[in-house]
Formats: sequence, structure tokens, C-alpha cells
Amino acid sequence: MSSVSTASSVFPARFGRLTRFAKVAGQRLSLLAIFLIVWWLAAQRVPAFILPGPGKTWNALLDLIATGTFAEDLGITLYRVVAGFLLAALVGTPLGILLGANRRLGSFCEPVLSVVNTVSAAIWAIFALIWFGISNGTTIFVVFMEAMPLILTNVWQGAQSVNAEYVELARSFQMSRSKVMTKIYLPTVLPYFFSGARLAFGFGWRVSLVAETIGSSNGVGYRLRQAADLVQTDQVFAWTLTMVVLMVVLEYGILKPLENHLFRWKKRA
Repeated sequence: MSSVSTASSVFPARFGRLTRFAKVAGQRLSLLAIFLIVWWLAAQRVPAFILPGPGKTWNALLDLIATGTFAEDLGITLYRVVAGFLLAALVGTPLGILLGANRRLGSFCEPVLSVVNTVSAAIWAIFALIWFGISNGTTIFVVFMEAMPLILTNVWQGAQSVNAEYVELARSFQMSRSKVMTKIYLPTVLPYFFSGARLAFGFGWRVSLVAETIGSSNGVGYRLRQAADLVQTDQVFAWTLTMVVLMVVLEYGILKPLENHLFRWKKRA
């Protein structure tokens, strides 16, 4: 009897999830269809070098893939973004925990973070070009400087939300500072970290293109600048479409499912 009742409760739950998935997928596909129709209609009224249509953009994308450097440029941009993002996470996470755990130190360093946040990616790219020249370091540095403050700020807010009673209890049991950080602060700030990391990764993609247009001889940003200089608007749209699709796949195919899996206990609670 228990197995029958379990099965009867599982099937409706699965059916409900499938229904919700089909509904969301239908909404997304409808939105995509509307976008393509509006794009196609707009492209009929202006020259192709101003606004190429979906068909011309698709053909340009196929031509780019056939050149052989498409995967290489995409791969090097992905490498630069991931490298800058990982460096930002390795630096921003412990700094955020430290500033959140020490209110006096946090108040002292807050103006510095505000100044860093006001500097645009283009300015960081110019500095990086002076310091690193035309190299991978230029783009990695720009991604790092844009992503690190976002991660640091979110982790900092998470560390400030730690219950002070837990910290006092841990100290009464004479737990070391490192254990207090790993056992109390780290679990609390993880949701804040993932929220900031997703935002920082998206920013990293965007600023990497800015950096590559200025200080790189390969990558997606460099190809975008090259296509724009030659007024190859269809290639500009093709590269842009590729980046959008890749960002959506990484966001909704990896980052968001990973976050939902790690923090599924929050939904149960």
C-alpha cells in the first residue's frame, strides 16, 4: 500500500513539473518568434549594411564557422573570461568575508570599494593596455577588476548577515578563527556569493569584448572591431548572436541549475 501511495504522489508532481516546463518553454519560443518577425520586418525597410535580416545574419554565421578561426576566437575569449572570473572569486570571496566579519575594517575600506566601482571598463582597459600590452593579461585584468567588486560586495553583505550569537557561541567553545570562518561565515555567504558570481560572470562577458577591441589581436571582441571597421554588419550581428546564445546557455544551463541544486534545501525550508 505504501509503494502505491508513494507512486501516486510522485507522478502528479512530475506531471506538474513537466507542465510548468512546457509552459515556460512555450512562452520563450513565442517571445523568440516575435523578436525574429520584428527583426525581419525592420530589416526590409533599411539597407543590409545598417540592419541585416535574420537570414543574412545566419549565412554570415555559417561563413564564420567555416573559416576555422571561429572556435579558436570563441575559446580564447571564454578562457579570458573564466580566468578573470576565477581570480575575482579567489580574491573577492575571502576579502568580503574579512570585511563583513570585521565591521571596523569594513567601514575603513568602504570608500575604496566605492571608488573602484566608479571606474568604467574602458578606463581599466586603457590601464591594462599600458601595463600588459596586447596580451591575454589585458582582458583578464579588465574582467577581474569588473567582477571582483561585485563578488566582494555580495559576500560582504552575506558576512554581515551572520548571526552574532553563533559567533559568540563558537568563541565560547574556543573555536579557532579559521573554523569560525569556514563553519559559520562560509555557509551563510554562499547564497550571496552565487548571486554575485552570476552577476559578475555576465558583466565579465560584456567587458571582455571592450578589452579585446582595445588590447587584443584575437578573440570575439577583436573580430567584432575588425568586422565593424570593414562595415561587415552581418558579421557583427553574427558574433553578437553567438555571444548572446553562449551567455544564455552558461547562465541557464550551468550556473542557475548549479545554484538551484546547491541551495535546494532553502526551497524545502
